[in-house]
Amino acid sequence: MEFFKPGRVFDFMAVRWFWVPFSLLAVLVSTILCFYPGPNYGTDFKGGTEVEIAFGKALDAGSVRSAVESVGFKSPDIVQVVDANRPNHFLIRVQDVSAITDDEKGALRAALCYVDDGQAPVADPARCPDSARATEVKFSAGGDKISTRYDVDPDVEKIKTQVLSVPGVSLRASATNPQILNPRDHRVEIQLLSKGDQLVERLRAKLGVDAVPDDAALRVEWVGPKAGKLLRDSARNAIAIAIVFIMLYLALRFDLRFAPGVIVACVHDAMVVIGVFILLRKEITLSTIAAVITVVGYSMNDTVVVYDRIRENLGRHRGKSFAQIINMSVSETLSRTILTSGATLLSMLGLFFYGTGVIKDFMLALLVGIVAGTYSSIYVAAPLTEWIDTRMARATREKKKERLSAPARAT
Repeated sequence: MEFFKPGRVFDFMAVRWFWVPFSLLAVLVSTILCFYPGPNYGTDFKGGTEVEIAFGKALDAGSVRSAVESVGFKSPDIVQVVDANRPNHFLIRVQDVSAITDDEKGALRAALCYVDDGQAPVADPARCPDSARATEVKFSAGGDKISTRYDVDPDVEKIKTQVLSVPGVSLRASATNPQILNPRDHRVEIQLLSKGDQLVERLRAKLGVDAVPDDAALRVEWVGPKAGKLLRDSARNAIAIAIVFIMLYLALRFDLRFAPGVIVACVHDAMVVIGVFILLRKEITLSTIAAVITVVGYSMNDTVVVYDRIRENLGRHRGKSFAQIINMSVSETLSRTILTSGATLLSMLGLFFYGTGVIKDFMLALLVGIVAGTYSSIYVAAPLTEWIDTRMARATREKKKERLSAPARAT
């Protein structure tokens, strides 16, 4: 299917001096936005707890934020999820991760009669009998599980009383909590309310059962600060490694003058997507990074198609300039570009308009990236390759002149 008559050539390179500065400005603005106001990292990258709650009555984001702050959680992020089945569906993110503080951990160790090596033994056998005197206490990363060990058969009810004696600590409601995991080792597991469970419990007490009908959240996820930093570093490295291998592939398939154009175009597309997300204050999550890597691959594929046609036309039309070859090659592949990019965009527009949450943001990144990738193949990669070819041809002519003039000077 052809949208244009065969043989018709559009002069794309005539306006490159307008689009190249525009692209540089877009990348510069995106770079500035990365530092100020900076990316709005999601829970994946900055750490914290993410809770989905379906409220039983109509509430706005401001009311939910005020309620969350009033029950002890600072600076929450409130996002209303568009869901026809749950009209009052909210996503609540708080920076708190551990279910208990360091002070509460110390109080729990004392309540469980745990004694570190070198400390004086517990002197109150009534409060700390052998069956309730822990010889080992370990806390999970999220602070919602405690693993303890005893020298003799543990007294579960006594251990439960010890835990509940610590202010601010709540046990997860269950008939088998605390639970003996290993009778031979006298190991006991104690499950506490997680940060998400605490949030739901406190909101239920604050707003009432009619506002929070479920005693558990729809979904609770948490990521520690160290894990978030590790994910950020891994995401950055993934994009950088992808671009490096793309450059090596192109250098082997074509030649060195083609590789820089694709790399610059890929960086341009990635920065534009990130810049749009920062500008719209969208969250940058692992899904966003996946979309950026997808865009890099799509942009490279589109650019390689144009480059392949340029290489073919360079052998067919040796009398034409490189800019004329680019115009001819882009014009010949324009119908293919419109068909592939257009079909992809149409499928993504449906998911963008009717999708929710992560899918909507993922589609937004792909939509911006595909438009930027199609544009960069013409006005970023091709002009840079033409500029490199001009410089290389000029350097070759100068070396040839020097070789021709050398015998003349010798005589």
